[in-house]
Amino acid sequence: MTAAPISVVSLSGGLDSCVAAAAARAAGFQVALLHADYGQLTEARERRAFEAIADFYAAPRRLVVPFAGLRAIGGSALTDPSIPLPEGDLDREGVPVSYVPFRNAHLLATAVSWAEVIGAQALHVGFVEEDSSGYPDCREAFLRAFEAAADLGTKPGTRIAFHAPLIHLRKAQIVALGVELGAPLHLTWSCYQADEAACGTCDSCLLRLRGFKEAGVADPIPYATIPDHLRP
Repeated sequence: MTAAPISVVSLSGGLDSCVAAAAARAAGFQVALLHADYGQLTEARERRAFEAIADFYAAPRRLVVPFAGLRAIGGSALTDPSIPLPEGDLDREGVPVSYVPFRNAHLLATAVSWAEVIGAQALHVGFVEEDSSGYPDCREAFLRAFEAAADLGTKPGTRIAFHAPLIHLRKAQIVALGVELGAPLHLTWSCYQADEAACGTCDSCLLRLRGFKEAGVADPIPYATIPDHLRP
């Protein structure tokens, strides 16, 4: 019996990456789960979410990689304590201060390296371009450029297909897809700044809350506060 192909899944522990992992499983892949520790404010909580999701899928291959350089470089409210994280505003234009400069390039490069070593044929990421915080390294054009670079920079005969199944979905559609695929949404964590109850006020919480509300699904994680207009 031929073994199922392997896909390396970049799994932060958040909603989008969890649904991307579920999509990879639904497409018939074994998942090798990769988690990045770049010194983000909620890394301990994200790590717990990562391990819980990995246990849910009984994933034997899991790798946690520290990116100390991103913490040292700073330039983001998620990695530099001197930069305050503002209240969330889904109408704010431009790149938010929560953007970690070129983070996803580091993630993709590491995922490709691991894929090459373990013989994975694919890579799945939870990038969202249509309904996200406006991060430039979540765009499809960036992902495809990196896929081309991986083709050039890996050993002959290597072909790693990049998949971003959520890239053009709105958050409500992502929630609905997660429910359809049986993804463990109750194990995910999206908040930028809190560990016990999600703050309900940062951009990530607001995007998540809006998505669940528009999808007509109750968000299964606890919140310290929920804006009235985003209550179920």
